[in-house]
Amino acid sequence: MDQHKAAELSRRMMKKQLKLSLSVAAIFISILVGLPLVNLYLPELAKTQVAGFTLTWLILGVLFFPLTWILSSWFVKGTERIDAEIVAEETK
Repeated sequence: MDQHKAAELSRRMMKKQLKLSLSVAAIFISILVGLPLVNLYLPELAKTQVAGFTLTWLILGVLFFPLTWILSSWFVKGTERIDAEIVAEETK
């Protein structure tokens, strides 16, 4: 593989990984920042009872860990897919 083609593949891979990283980070930050904002500006919504918990505690105490795992899994699978695409393009 020539140096120009390798550099182009590397740039495309980094661009795809950046897009994936920013997507996952945006969702995670939205959850982290959004929950306190809901508590501040929509306290009645935050106090809503769901399955014996307030909505705030349901998200913080029950759903936060699974949501983090889901986002992590999405990131890892996306990165593996991007790597596989780049390897497939290299071998053409």
